Amino acid sequence: MQTLHAPRGPVMVDVAGFSLTDEEKSRLSHPLVGGVILFRRNFENIEQLKALTAEIRALRSPHLLIAVDHEGGRVQRFLEGFTRLPPMSVLGALWDQAPDRACEEARQVGQVLAAELRACGVDLSFTPVLDLDWGRCAVIGNRAFHRQPEVVSALAEALQQGLAEGGMATCGKHFPGHGHVAGDSHFVMPEDSRSLAQLEADDLLPFARLVARGLASVMPAHVVYPAVDSRPAGFSPIWLQDILRGKLGFDGVIFSDDLGMEGAAGAGGFVQRAEAALAAGCDMVLVCNKPERADEVLAGLQAPAQPELARRLENMAGKGEQVDWEARVRSQSFVAMQQRVAALGLPKDALAGPAVGEAH
Repeated sequence: MQTLHAPRGPVMVDVAGFSLTDEEKSRLSHPLVGGVILFRRNFENIEQLKALTAEIRALRSPHLLIAVDHEGGRVQRFLEGFTRLPPMSVLGALWDQAPDRACEEARQVGQVLAAELRACGVDLSFTPVLDLDWGRCAVIGNRAFHRQPEVVSALAEALQQGLAEGGMATCGKHFPGHGHVAGDSHFVMPEDSRSLAQLEADDLLPFARLVARGLASVMPAHVVYPAVDSRPAGFSPIWLQDILRGKLGFDGVIFSDDLGMEGAAGAGGFVQRAEAALAAGCDMVLVCNKPERADEVLAGLQAPAQPELARRLENMAGKGEQVDWEARVRSQSFVAMQQRVAALGLPKDALAGPAVGEAH
């Protein structure tokens, strides 16, 4: 199949298996598509993953962005042949004992996470989670670093440094904070009744600090904050344009969370959801696990003018050549780092909580 020369579009879709079908090749060639998100079902082993990413990258120039949810703990899509990463709460607990060591471990976790993915042709992991652990939200739970925003900020910044050393940009989620609600936005529409001032004093602090330190992308929460806007954050111009871009000065990519989640249903059908998210200020919308709905979006979406899209998405492409990362992950120093990260271990409850199987 001849390489298509076309700019990246504002829709990210998924694929079903270990390699591309002809139907998927056609879908990924649609001008509105700009990226592909991979899931556990797309991973058999490292060689198969490399072949799949090569197949995707060969379709288009510039290549479609290839993303994955690969945070650590119970949200790690690729396992065999990859370092088992701890949930971020392990680093938060370590901070309570030894802050400097926790930051160094966070940096190494970030570097291992990124370099192993880059060696397989993946551009981006949707990480770090910047939500605070209020002890209220099971779907966040031990995915969060800590309850204190200053600790979350410091550890996330160290992780961001490690990701950059591993050739990868960051995605802070779930703006402006998903940790205070009890509901899971995959299945319900959670509401957080706090005022903007309360949010700014707590949950927004890690986002503000990471934006100031070069955060490359953000994923907003499918949560309603009625004191600020009646619309979920990912469909709210107030949150995305006035606060995130205006007050915080963010100039990176805003990825919608999956439009198939229940927290997105209030915006209407899938085309309406995509249009509402883009109108609110998202740069790219995700349509996951529903290929027929992805086709609806690609057939019906009237995308707005996005003069910054190409520049912003190019910043999300992985840095460095894959062959160099393949050599890096085989090096003696990197193997020692992998062993150190693996030695952080998994506490007994590391995989506890709802299975965040194919979502964000």
